[in-house]
Amino acid sequence: MSLSIGILGATGYTGAELIRILHNHEGSRIAYCSSRQYNGKKIADVMPFFQGTFDIVLEDFDVEAIHSRCDVVFSCLPHGTSMDFISRIENSIKVVDLSADYRIRDLDTYTAWYGEHTSPGTLNKAVYGLCEVYREEISKARLVANPGCYPTSILLPLIPLLKAGLIDADGIIADSKSGISGAGRGLSLKSHICETGESFSAYKVGRAHRHIPEIEQELGVVAGKPVAVDFTPHLIPITRGMLSTIYAATEADESTLKDCIASYYHDSRFVHVLKADFPSTKDVRGTNNCLIGLAKNDRTKKAVIVSVIDNLTKGASGQAVQNMNIMFGLPESQGLDYLPLFP
Repeated sequence: MSLSIGILGATGYTGAELIRILHNHEGSRIAYCSSRQYNGKKIADVMPFFQGTFDIVLEDFDVEAIHSRCDVVFSCLPHGTSMDFISRIENSIKVVDLSADYRIRDLDTYTAWYGEHTSPGTLNKAVYGLCEVYREEISKARLVANPGCYPTSILLPLIPLLKAGLIDADGIIADSKSGISGAGRGLSLKSHICETGESFSAYKVGRAHRHIPEIEQELGVVAGKPVAVDFTPHLIPITRGMLSTIYAATEADESTLKDCIASYYHDSRFVHVLKADFPSTKDVRGTNNCLIGLAKNDRTKKAVIVSVIDNLTKGASGQAVQNMNIMFGLPESQGLDYLPLFP
């Protein structure tokens, strides 16, 4: 199958990561890239690392161009902006949205955390794109809401355990660390090297981070009841990578917990449980993999789970391509079979 692909917001980190991945996606062709800021410029003049590899001319948003050139569009536009553009193309083009605009199913919840939704009628059309959990639904979807990076790292290890009834849905704690690229390319004092270098800080502490309702929504589906989590994100001075340490009450032993997760993802190319060690961010750098380690604290009766992903790949653009593959009936790993960069 030959696919013609469009990318909205191609010069951000997730847009550039999509181009890197799709460059090796057999049978596909990037036919359209938009950038309002750099409209009319060649992308290799804006992002010199594409010199000699990819040199498409960037364009402003153009519905007619998208309809005539694209089979699928990835939207890498900011939250609150993406929906306005997607609502103009989603009836005729398959879309994977990397923003949060379609991740929350309940309109009131979305409004409370993100503000007004300008196209609420499209919310019920979107499928939540956690690939290993919603494959069947994604395969039939025209609009997929690509999950957030923190939720991906937390939900992948927890969903099998909750489905099997091996952990308590109450009292779950997720303590997550992300590389600075998660803040995007926009200029910000918080991502300035002088502020973040040689430092390690928590942010959005308490019930403040916008990924909380997304995490609770998906855990609630599995648990069959509302779930509340304690989630604290941290910024660490690396470019890319994410590590989540998750705590959940359990009566099961360590081997049972590991076997449960491993069995759930037996046919999944990108999720793996380590037999003995615990993963680090370097183990997944530049890949679409999620590696999981687990220990049982017998005294506190808690499972301690360590999950790592690359926040730009499995946490964003890699999972988006995985969603596209499922939507078009392609091999799930097509274009994503990367070995990690090491060291």
